[in-house]
Amino acid sequence: MSEQGKGSAPASAAAPAPGSDTYKGWLFKWTNYLKGYQRRWFVLSNGLLSYYRTQAEMAHTCRGTINLATAHIDTEDACNIVLSSGGRTYHLKASTEVERQRWVTALELAKAKAIRMMNDQSDDSGDEEPTSQSDRSEIQGTLKILVSKLDDLSTCNDLIAKHGAALQRSLSELEGLKVPVEGGEKIKAVNERATLFRITSNAMINACRDFLDLAETHSRRWQRALQYEREQRIHLEETIEQLAKQHNSLERAWREAPTLVSTTPSAPTANKGGSERLHKEEASDEDENTEYFDAMEDSPEFITVTATENTQHRRSSNLSGASGGQPNHWNQDDHMSPSCNDVSGKELQPRRQRRTHVPDKPNYSLNLWSIMKNCIGKELSKIPMPVNFNEPLSMLQRLTEDLEYHELLDKAARCDSSLEQMCLVAAFSVSSYSTTVHRTAKPFNPLLGETYELDRQEEFGYRSLCEQVSHHPPAAAHHVISQRGWTLWQEITIASKFRGKYLSIMPLGAIHLQFHSSGNHYVWRKVTSTVHNIIVGKLWIDQSGDIEIVNHRTKETCQLKFSPYSYFSRDVPRKVTGMVADSEGQAHYILSGTWDDKIESAKIIQSSRGGSGSEGKQKTVYQTLSPKLLWKKYPLPENAENMYYFSALALTLNEPEEGVGLTDSRLRPDQKLMEEGRWDEANSEKQRLEEKQRAVRRRREAEASDAVDEGKEYEGYQPLWFHQRRDSVTGETNFVYNGGYWEAKERQDWSMCPNIF
Repeated sequence: MSEQGKGSAPASAAAPAPGSDTYKGWLFKWTNYLKGYQRRWFVLSNGLLSYYRTQAEMAHTCRGTINLATAHIDTEDACNIVLSSGGRTYHLKASTEVERQRWVTALELAKAKAIRMMNDQSDDSGDEEPTSQSDRSEIQGTLKILVSKLDDLSTCNDLIAKHGAALQRSLSELEGLKVPVEGGEKIKAVNERATLFRITSNAMINACRDFLDLAETHSRRWQRALQYEREQRIHLEETIEQLAKQHNSLERAWREAPTLVSTTPSAPTANKGGSERLHKEEASDEDENTEYFDAMEDSPEFITVTATENTQHRRSSNLSGASGGQPNHWNQDDHMSPSCNDVSGKELQPRRQRRTHVPDKPNYSLNLWSIMKNCIGKELSKIPMPVNFNEPLSMLQRLTEDLEYHELLDKAARCDSSLEQMCLVAAFSVSSYSTTVHRTAKPFNPLLGETYELDRQEEFGYRSLCEQVSHHPPAAAHHVISQRGWTLWQEITIASKFRGKYLSIMPLGAIHLQFHSSGNHYVWRKVTSTVHNIIVGKLWIDQSGDIEIVNHRTKETCQLKFSPYSYFSRDVPRKVTGMVADSEGQAHYILSGTWDDKIESAKIIQSSRGGSGSEGKQKTVYQTLSPKLLWKKYPLPENAENMYYFSALALTLNEPEEGVGLTDSRLRPDQKLMEEGRWDEANSEKQRLEEKQRAVRRRREAEASDAVDEGKEYEGYQPLWFHQRRDSVTGETNFVYNGGYWEAKERQDWSMCPNIF
């Protein structure tokens, strides 16, 4: 991440020259919640405040402009300035209070002058839109008249100087006179000179008045012409913005069309992708409104170049030194060692037939006002949110969907190389987001004590169990064990922030993955999910942030970057880039792709220092072999758009299973009613369950209060299948599996389960 605006960089401004309308200097500008304040060069001129990344950009790229004539200037604290005009708001910060006051003074003066100029323009009722040819002729004629008037002023000036000198001589002679007769003649001459001087002066004054009137009249016309050009430019920018959005929508539609997406990339496509990466490293213009991100400063700090076939053979003798002694098992036709590509016999066993569809989503219209008006006067905690906003799955089932591409972990468990294993683990961490691209509906909040099991031991060798271990804050614990050599566990707490136009969802908690044979223990955390257009427009989801995957046994790391979407960027939407490095920090693999489609890896065979990128940072150039596919998203089932955009796995998650626990999400009545399309009944059932949960919570609070009054300890709620312990790797306290669930299922003894439904 680039420099933050909260640093101590100087933000001095140049003092305006006397009579000058320009004021320049450094200020800090709020960009977004990831970057905070960023240092920008601001220029105040002619009632317009513009800003640039650097002073050098003034010659070619303006990042934004605000018209002070219609702007509101406010000061938040000692150093902050807030400028708002229409729908655009700038949050600025000066380095000192004195500097802030200088800027505020300059802005107020510029605003007053801009308002006067705007009022002057409105007083004149001339033509608003100049035509091209006639306006040019009129301007040229005006310029000729102005030149003629200027010549008249120059002639009058010469005459005034001449007659003034003659008048001065006459007065001097008058002083030396002694004869009264001669005095009368001289006085007459003085009067004649004075009369000539007065006539000439009047002529000059009239010429000046004519010049000023003409200049003022045409100045207003030129101001109107300039304002018209500015409006045309704004209109053009808005048109380009709409075209960019339409282009992106078409690109998304093309990418998501099942008939146009190939399942395996061809070799020419891979080579083309390697060469195109050189052109995608440069950044685009920024628009730092709240809903967009600064794509330029987020550009990768490395460039990849795909090696040619001759280069591969020429450098084959140096592969061992370039990659830290790992390539002994390397095969140029496949990045993964043979052990990674082995297929166990269990994968060839026949699979149980599971359902491939759910009832179509009803086309119920949602009137937001009809919901809100029913909430007036009610306690906030008692307001029931209708199932119209939901999909018929719980958060526990959504968490289980992370296992859709479990075969990546099966493959990773067979890898001899921990670096190759890291690549597959990274692909698995990205694959969990592939199902979210169209899933804008909200899953059901699990009730406290609710569980969900997914037993795929016969088909895929793993068993998964989730339990809602806390309700405030909402937290779920998850444990998966596979007969194919790995165990995964996690505790996820969801934190969300509503930003007005979008909702940020931040999963808190670490994901642990351990392979049985090698003991490799991987830990990573999820990125931030953002739901856009909460109030107006079509909902869409973006993933952004960084993931660091650490192998705590070998200290190898993988850095993944999820680039936030920006229609100003030339990069592929939903782009993910990454690098796998050993314990010494030396890079071995480059990862690239998108979180909704595929991830590829390319083995590094040579690295070198490249030229400077944006902000003067030097980039590393990695020469790699052709990229190999690690993960590819499965196509959605037929008619998925009418089935909540569920994947093949999601369609089976709510399928009835025999012998599951009494608290299993499959048995939740409101969720089942919604899946069947009986939404009115689902809303009533949902309200009943929530009220039942509140009553249980109030009873526990009363028991805790009674225990305190009696001086006794109150244990509080304890999850049934998970318990808290401090993790030896991360040092955090989290919930881990107790054991006993699958044994209870074999016995069909669920007497310990609470009645939550």
